[in-house]
Amino acid sequence: MNISTNEGNPNALKLVIAAKMAQQPVTVKTVHPKVSFLGRLPSVELPSGLTLFSTNAALQLLVPPPEESKVVTNKWLEWEISQLQPAIAFYGSTGTYKSKHKSCLWSLLKELNNALKDKKYLIKDNNDLSLADACIWVTVWSTVLVTEIGNELCKEYLSIKEWLSSIELLPLIQDSIKEYKFERGLKAILSIQAVSWFPVNNTLSSQHCKPTTIDVSPTKEKEVEAVSQEEMQNILSNWSSKSYPDARHLLYPVLPQKGEKNILITSALPYVNNVPHLGNIIGCVLSADIFARYCRQRNYNTLFISGTDEYGTATEAKALEEKTTPQAICNKFFDIHNDVYRWFSIGFDYFGRTTTPEQTEIVQSFFLRIKSQGYILSETVDQLLCKSCDRFLADRFVEGTCPRCKYEDARGDQCDGCGHLVNATELISPRCKVCTNRPIIKKSEQFFLDLPKLEDKLKEWSATVEKGWSSVARVVARPWLRDGLKPRCITRDLKWGIPVPVEGFENKVFYVWFDAPFGYISITKRYTKEYEQWWKPKDTQVDLYQFMAKDNVPFHAIMFPACLLAADEGYTLMKHLMATEYLNYEDTKFSKSRGIGVFGTDARDTGIPADVWRFYLAYVRPETQDSNFNWVDLATKNNSELLNNFGNFVNRALVFAERYFESKIPSIELNEDDLVLLALAQRELSSYVSALEQAKLRDGLKHVLAISKHGNQYMQFQEPWVKIKGTDNEKKRAGTIIGICCNLACLLSALLAPFMPNTARELRSQLGLDASNYGYIPNDISNILPPEHKIGKPSPLFKKIEDKDVEALRKKYSGKQESANDGEHRDVKSLDSAIAELDNKVKELKAKHDKSGWQSSQIQIFTDLKKKLSDLINEKDKSSESKSKKPEVVFVPEQNGDVSMDAASLESAIAKQGNLVRELKAKAEKTVWQPEVEKLLKLKKQLADLTGSSPASTDKKSKKKK
Repeated sequence: MNISTNEGNPNALKLVIAAKMAQQPVTVKTVHPKVSFLGRLPSVELPSGLTLFSTNAALQLLVPPPEESKVVTNKWLEWEISQLQPAIAFYGSTGTYKSKHKSCLWSLLKELNNALKDKKYLIKDNNDLSLADACIWVTVWSTVLVTEIGNELCKEYLSIKEWLSSIELLPLIQDSIKEYKFERGLKAILSIQAVSWFPVNNTLSSQHCKPTTIDVSPTKEKEVEAVSQEEMQNILSNWSSKSYPDARHLLYPVLPQKGEKNILITSALPYVNNVPHLGNIIGCVLSADIFARYCRQRNYNTLFISGTDEYGTATEAKALEEKTTPQAICNKFFDIHNDVYRWFSIGFDYFGRTTTPEQTEIVQSFFLRIKSQGYILSETVDQLLCKSCDRFLADRFVEGTCPRCKYEDARGDQCDGCGHLVNATELISPRCKVCTNRPIIKKSEQFFLDLPKLEDKLKEWSATVEKGWSSVARVVARPWLRDGLKPRCITRDLKWGIPVPVEGFENKVFYVWFDAPFGYISITKRYTKEYEQWWKPKDTQVDLYQFMAKDNVPFHAIMFPACLLAADEGYTLMKHLMATEYLNYEDTKFSKSRGIGVFGTDARDTGIPADVWRFYLAYVRPETQDSNFNWVDLATKNNSELLNNFGNFVNRALVFAERYFESKIPSIELNEDDLVLLALAQRELSSYVSALEQAKLRDGLKHVLAISKHGNQYMQFQEPWVKIKGTDNEKKRAGTIIGICCNLACLLSALLAPFMPNTARELRSQLGLDASNYGYIPNDISNILPPEHKIGKPSPLFKKIEDKDVEALRKKYSGKQESANDGEHRDVKSLDSAIAELDNKVKELKAKHDKSGWQSSQIQIFTDLKKKLSDLINEKDKSSESKSKKPEVVFVPEQNGDVSMDAASLESAIAKQGNLVRELKAKAEKTVWQPEVEKLLKLKKQLADLTGSSPASTDKKSKKKK
């Protein structure tokens, strides 16, 4: 077995240990990350030829866990890779070990210490070193133990200390350490970090790590800077004096106005050759929609334009596949895209398409204008022609081996392995993506955009706007200008596209990258005849925001601006380029053909509301690195953040107002506690506005949730359900508390609206407000709902997503399963034989054909099959992990008669309180347990009032006395 690793990576030691446990010979070689698959190391090459890049998958293949401990082993392996390693990488690279008692890392180590109490190893009743112990031991021993936190760790967590020492003395461990030597500590941490990918939904805070159980108790999550007198004074002065404006309705057509903020928003035009998946949706249209809704609620003149990109080889290929015409394909998928986006509540001002007369007119006129300005060249070029398909191949429909990094699935325009741009004719062993046959090179005369001639203008323009781009956009765009521009071909010998209006070029069309960006202009023209007010403004300022995934950046940061600059007619140039990384599906890629992932047409079938999809996709939006859609995480975020945090807060406030104040907002007299709460909420509001102005949508959403968390803690601490039963002054105080909470709920309805518009409208209806309006998003907190304002009928905004539903959905979208006759689930032990069989098939092909013959037609098939087998291993990991998931434990804090709890929550609270009473009675005096009995009786009475039944007795003794 061969292990490839970067220098000093502790994860390689895990594989060495596993190989020794399996009594298999092993060779370790150090390589540069660039030669690995997407820079991920270590990797394991098995004798069969299969290469594994998942350390956990390789470990379990080498040392299959015993059946009786498989679930718990998988649980600990998943915990190590998804929580412990990211925490160590974060804290190690930033050096923030000092706040250890508040850190995520310290919390995780505490969890490990608790698990090891009174046990030799993590797996109970196991006298031998388990795979989980070996894996986690390497991580802690090689990183944490030799950092400044190590001494504190050994002092406080004695179980971990003993466990670390005993494992280190094992002969197998000692032999492994001698065989693979590396420097422990910070260098080891950085070595892991350099070749690992950690999902963004595990993003860590240097001061806090959320527990896996749901806890809405009033304990503070992090140390908050004390609220100053100045902050409280500002709240006091704004509360009654600050007017709350209305969010205005923009009239059709929306046009820029002089002296006002005019925002033009586009999202990258999706191709019409397939159904959009969740990654496509958050990458462009949903992100743009959230920002557009925010802008409208700030009363900016906002126009949101998008549509489908319908020309090019992608459409032709799909038409061939479905044995129809390209136009029929466009019509079919335009309707599909339109329906998907409508269901997701994407609020375009106009959603158009590029197969229109306006698009043809604008593209041809732009070309002739640019040509007349001297920015068009004609050259004879080598193009790839597929004889089998009888067509020249567009760049994206040529695949082959990258000449730089030797990645086997590089496209004809870019290599996903190393990220460099390539020309299709430079690929080694190119193949047609449609038929897999090798194309030939044929000369053809084409038009080019003379980018070198425009380079100085592009640099001058870019320097003035780049600071308004997302970090992803800057990273992708900078190398283009840094490395120098080359002429780019803008025509192709294709059939489906906009004809080139030049004699002798009648059989050529414009290449899709040149054609598509002009769709923003032509679609605006379809929206209004006054489109030039947006695209060629005379006396107004227009800010153009463009949303897309990173693969579209070069066309919007270089090509499209170059065309507008070349035309020299005062066109609006992009000011803000908001690009994202990629959203993956459960640690793999979306694949419609393999049935992996949720696509737009699937979302409705899940039964999960569109707003919950919008919320979660925004929560894990890949703003700075690739992120990961995960079913368990979706359910967790819904049940904790939406149901138990946001929903719990607004529902309790409104139900209390309905029950005790005749559905009217009570009078409010602010005291210091109230001012502190409002000042904390003001901080989050200011941060929310700042984040959304920069289109940092994920950050903005988290500030919304932070406000509701502050509200929950405030209500829990103030206990209005107690005060309402007290003196007149206490009842008045309860009114102030509820009045403030209802006002915060009103503010939250406006802040949530860009992310969850349907939920926001429902909440506004419950607040007694106009549900056709989403509400203005202010800069300052003020008294929005005056005393005596009549609210509507409160009802829960969210529903719990059950574990069984999560598992069913996860299975449904995990890929096409084999039939029962073929064996539904191959276990890990059978994988080696399957791989060996595939290897033999390739060897046979090699014997019968030369390299070009067998490689171009068969290597992709073999690569796909290897990937499938690797996926099977990972799927087995995930399946075991899901089975190990325990039912969700919801901690319900003491309510003391809180009227907003439902029956299920009350039953859970009663069971928990009952257990507490029994434990206290067994070991404490009556003075200790009697108050807890009173709390239990109150909860039982509340449940009886809610269900109409008689309250159950507290225990057997009390029942006998009756």
